[in-house]
Amino acid sequence: MPLSLDVLATPVLRCLHHIRLSRIIGMLLVILIVIPLITHWYLGSVDGTNQRHDLPGVDSPGIFQDMDPKELRHHVHELHRIKSSVSNELLELESKRQRLQGSISHYNGEVEQAKVELETARNELNALKLQLRQTQKELEETMEAHRPRVAQPHRILPSEDDNVLIAPPASSSSCRQHTCFDYSRCSLTSGFPVYVYPTEDSIFPLDSYIQDVTLSSLEQNLYLSSNPATACVYVVIVGTLASRLGAKDMERKLTSLPYWRGDGRNHLLINIARDYSAENVLRNIETGRAMVVQSEFVFSQYRAGFDIVIPPVFTWEAGRDAFDSIPPQVPAHRKHLFSFIGEKDSAGVIVSEKGELFYNDASSNRRGAAGEMDVLADLVAIENNDDDNLLVKVTCGGDSVRGLRGEWQLCGKPQERQQVLRESTFSIIIVAASSVLSSVLTTVRLYESLKYGAVPVILGEQVQLPFSEVIDWQQAAFVFPLARVSELHFFLRTVSDSDLLRMRRQGRFLWETYLSSPQAVLNTVLSVVRTRISIPPKTVPEEPSPTVYNEDTYPLLLEEVEPISETGMEFGPVEPPYDSPKFLRNFTTSVVDKHTLWNSFPGPFYLYPYLPSDPVLPSEAKFMGSGLGFRPINKGSGGAGKEFQESLGGNVPREQFTIVMLTYERESVLINSLQRLIGLPYLNKVLVVWNSPNLPSEDLRWPDIGVPIVVIRTKKNSLNNRFLPYDVIETEAILSIDDDAHLRHDEILFGFRVWREARDRVVGFPGRFHAWDGSHQSWLYNSNYSCELSMVLTGAAFFHKYYAYLYSYVMPQVIRDKVDEYLNCEDIAMNFLVSHITRKPPIKVTSRWTFRCPGCPQALSHDDSHFQERHKCINYFVQVYGYMPLLNTQFRVDSVLFKTRLPHDKQKCFKFI
Repeated sequence: MPLSLDVLATPVLRCLHHIRLSRIIGMLLVILIVIPLITHWYLGSVDGTNQRHDLPGVDSPGIFQDMDPKELRHHVHELHRIKSSVSNELLELESKRQRLQGSISHYNGEVEQAKVELETARNELNALKLQLRQTQKELEETMEAHRPRVAQPHRILPSEDDNVLIAPPASSSSCRQHTCFDYSRCSLTSGFPVYVYPTEDSIFPLDSYIQDVTLSSLEQNLYLSSNPATACVYVVIVGTLASRLGAKDMERKLTSLPYWRGDGRNHLLINIARDYSAENVLRNIETGRAMVVQSEFVFSQYRAGFDIVIPPVFTWEAGRDAFDSIPPQVPAHRKHLFSFIGEKDSAGVIVSEKGELFYNDASSNRRGAAGEMDVLADLVAIENNDDDNLLVKVTCGGDSVRGLRGEWQLCGKPQERQQVLRESTFSIIIVAASSVLSSVLTTVRLYESLKYGAVPVILGEQVQLPFSEVIDWQQAAFVFPLARVSELHFFLRTVSDSDLLRMRRQGRFLWETYLSSPQAVLNTVLSVVRTRISIPPKTVPEEPSPTVYNEDTYPLLLEEVEPISETGMEFGPVEPPYDSPKFLRNFTTSVVDKHTLWNSFPGPFYLYPYLPSDPVLPSEAKFMGSGLGFRPINKGSGGAGKEFQESLGGNVPREQFTIVMLTYERESVLINSLQRLIGLPYLNKVLVVWNSPNLPSEDLRWPDIGVPIVVIRTKKNSLNNRFLPYDVIETEAILSIDDDAHLRHDEILFGFRVWREARDRVVGFPGRFHAWDGSHQSWLYNSNYSCELSMVLTGAAFFHKYYAYLYSYVMPQVIRDKVDEYLNCEDIAMNFLVSHITRKPPIKVTSRWTFRCPGCPQALSHDDSHFQERHKCINYFVQVYGYMPLLNTQFRVDSVLFKTRLPHDKQKCFKFI
């Protein structure tokens, strides 16, 4: 019977059951290791035996023993030949490999170079396309600009015997500008020529003082003409000595004037009052169609919009430079809330022991009546009050000046009145009788109040103040009816400090500009007439730009250089020089902006090529017929960095900027800085103000930066030269920069774009501030890092050329003198000026606080005396202006998409700003 597998396996399983599992594992490992070793040894032995039988070798000498020596040598030689051949082939293969590797590297380099050239060609093509579009746009704009819209006014030069007929008014007393002025002699383009009758042989007697003052003032007038045949206006000076003549004699002398033409058309009769009690010598005189200019008018005499009220001559003195005699404008509130010192004319006012008021004149002897009696009663009540805050005196008790009958006398000497006004917040001025429109004493009180900073409070609404036709006196004075006298203290206590100081500042501007000197008054008189007939003022003078170099004997040598800074192609197109259009509003400004021009600094006396306050068009206008010069981003569709860099955009037409770089005998530093400007977009030209008396080196090579470089030779070493309005500056935007200030192109262009949106501000990089020194009650110049600033250094800042005119021609001369004295502080002076005009702080751009120039000589600003001088400058300028014009700001400007996450296909406006 055969055994089953289960039966046979049972003993084995029983045996394995008694063996430990670890031993089984050990046995398997031995088998797995030993068997492969044995197999390897066997196979190796077999291969070795076969090889020894197939190939001859050293271990098988039997093969070579059978060969003869000759055959053996041949065999060895053959082996060497094979080895040499194989080696040569290997060397050739290695050489080919290296050549192929080099070719591959060369071709890879060419491919990369081709990629770079392709990208460059694309950029150049895009730039050419952009330039082509701009050229086409410029061509269209040029054609549009030269398309005549209106005919130029014909300049009318009338003849000497011209006698144009004008429809006469009912009487000379009803003369108005449109009825009595001969416009045919004053073309819009005539330039407003003024002829002044010689004062030395005047038909009216003039004392020497009036004659000298008038002559010296009119000789400096811009409109003075020596040709009476073509004059628009004729000036006749009438002094107080004319009162010695009778009315008939005066009228006969007037009609005998050579250019009177029967009715005195276009004549100005200027009656200059010499003292307080000057007589109204032209009252009851037939003056025809001549305009009367004097300090005193009655209602029946004054012709509104035709005659002109002026201040008397005895008050005239130096204006803007008389700051040392003028008190500061701060603090707002002074010792007295208001003051009034005067005495009613002795026509009969009596103050009884009980404070009751009577007139000696029986016709006016009334108790408690309305009008002036009530005013006097209220003033007496205030005087008897024990409130030290109010200073009122209705009796002089000493020196006094009498005016018109019934007018309040002027008490005390000028020095005494000055001291009272210095301590008064407000000054009460009570006008003369109701029949008097203006008087000498009223004008004197107004003049002194404005000068010494006491805000005028005028009681009597009928008053006609000097030049009120163009001056908005409500910005500098309060005018109330007489009935409000008892409520003055209540109203005046409600005036805020900001309103009070604004009115005080405006009052000083009006005094300095229109009332302070003979020249100011006479210029104002002529400017009033010129404004009436809509003739623009004379253009502001430009500063000549004498160059260091001469094309014939001493030429400026240029050489091509590689830029040492990044080019600006990635920030905008490099355009040919484009000048800012000038005098686009020369006729409209004096009409549309008349109120602003007359009531804001610097006044209406000059016509400027452009203003930072020129109006801005609505956004859609540039796409609907008024797009001349505009470069909207992506044709108005907007965009990110790429589209932004192709156009200026903004709210004003395209423009460029001029760099003005001040230097003094640092040629290597200067040339290095100029090289950094190569390829800078929107750059019009560079002015190098050569402040040294020594000429540049003869072998000096100037870099060819793609725009003109003009090297200006100055008259003297002055930091004021930085801000002269040179005639070669043909852009509104000026970048003032030191020769050692290093700015990247993107920083310059960003500052330019920011300035285009804040044209009335100083926009720049290093910020500084004025700090208050409480222990000394004065100001300090501070350059420490601060979260607040009030100045931007003009060593790297944009400003409008308009401010260069004001700095050089309008700003007080004493400030420029102080800059020359210290050879310092010109940047502080410019910040003071702009903040004084705009009442705004400057704008700081980017994070730069200082500039570092590796390798540059140590600057003067590192000297401790530099800061001491700047401390003194700030406090001196405050004294000149009468207050601290600088204002604080707590922000800086960065580009719109700065630190904004963008999609991969969008670019930022500026990568690092």
